[in-house]
Amino acid sequence: MVPTSSALEFVGAPTWSALSGKPVAADVWTSVHEVPHVRIGQGADLVVVAPATADLLAKAAHGLADDLLTNTLLTARCPVVFAPAMHTEMWEHPATRANVATLRSRGAIVIEPDEGRLTGKDTGKGRLPDPEALFEACTEVLARGNVGAPDSSTPDLSGRHVVVSAGGTREYLDPVRFLGNRSSGLQGYALARAAAVRGAEVTLVAANVGLPTPAGVRLVRVETTSELRDAVVEAAASADAVVMAAAPADFRPTQVSDAKIKKAADGSAPTITLTQNDDILHEISTTRARAGSVIVGFAAETGDDTGTVLDLARAKLARKGCDLLVVNDVSGGAVFGSPDNEAVVLGADGGRTDVPLGSKSALAHVIWDEVRRRLV
Repeated sequence: MVPTSSALEFVGAPTWSALSGKPVAADVWTSVHEVPHVRIGQGADLVVVAPATADLLAKAAHGLADDLLTNTLLTARCPVVFAPAMHTEMWEHPATRANVATLRSRGAIVIEPDEGRLTGKDTGKGRLPDPEALFEACTEVLARGNVGAPDSSTPDLSGRHVVVSAGGTREYLDPVRFLGNRSSGLQGYALARAAAVRGAEVTLVAANVGLPTPAGVRLVRVETTSELRDAVVEAAASADAVVMAAAPADFRPTQVSDAKIKKAADGSAPTITLTQNDDILHEISTTRARAGSVIVGFAAETGDDTGTVLDLARAKLARKGCDLLVVNDVSGGAVFGSPDNEAVVLGADGGRTDVPLGSKSALAHVIWDEVRRRLV
């Protein structure tokens, strides 16, 4: 725990020490014989600055070292994550934006702040992400190894805008009933979190997902397939890549009752007429809003008497017109709600990447690796 002198104005050193179980110092003169201004950075596996103020970002960008924290940043050769928190005007100031760009160009990971309540009555972009979301982002960084370390290469999705859809849409029959599916949103959220760690500006379009918003990600909530389509098409206009991990309903009722549909006294069931929803993946694949963008689809297949899972997936890849198709064999309900996944990533260029069973985060990085190879 290395607080700045300003941080100690908010929470005193005894409190920091009691909570962390470690000694706390803000200056370079405490325990000088242990050379903490060098040793802390040298021995760290990860340095996380949270919250990172505008002042701290400026010092880090210009290599200033007037306290223990800024000295640690200069000596660290491990990944460094900055989680900015400040008022919107400060975050948007050209000086801050230039400092952030400098840090990112040196390999540091600067997480985009959240939008929400700030100091006083103000709201806007500049809020520190939730601790759980920050922890998950840092876990991603550690799993990626030296990416994000000072003087390492710039994160490979830096400067890119990507769109990820997640979850399952609902098509309402009446105010309380709907047609839906079993998609949990876990894979889409893993994709969004991985892209943010790799430096991308991320728009996450989430359909009926209750998971915490990943740190540094812009969240757009939707319910129906129509709402999902509108949000994805709008975001795709400025996107370098779109990954459609959501499970949109293929059909919707032709009529939606304004009141709850009641049981009939004679035990008969109502007749529900369905109509087909728009094919979002086909639309954004065949009408590219941005030249050179990469479009990724998902196929949850079980195989049938017309073909195997991969047979059906290859036909879908050709039919949809996307660049990559992530194929899941969901026989017996596999994948849904599980933290793990295995898949085959098919490319329109004939490529095939088999991903063995592992975390959905691991699969997310494989998908972004494939996307990155195709970005121009």
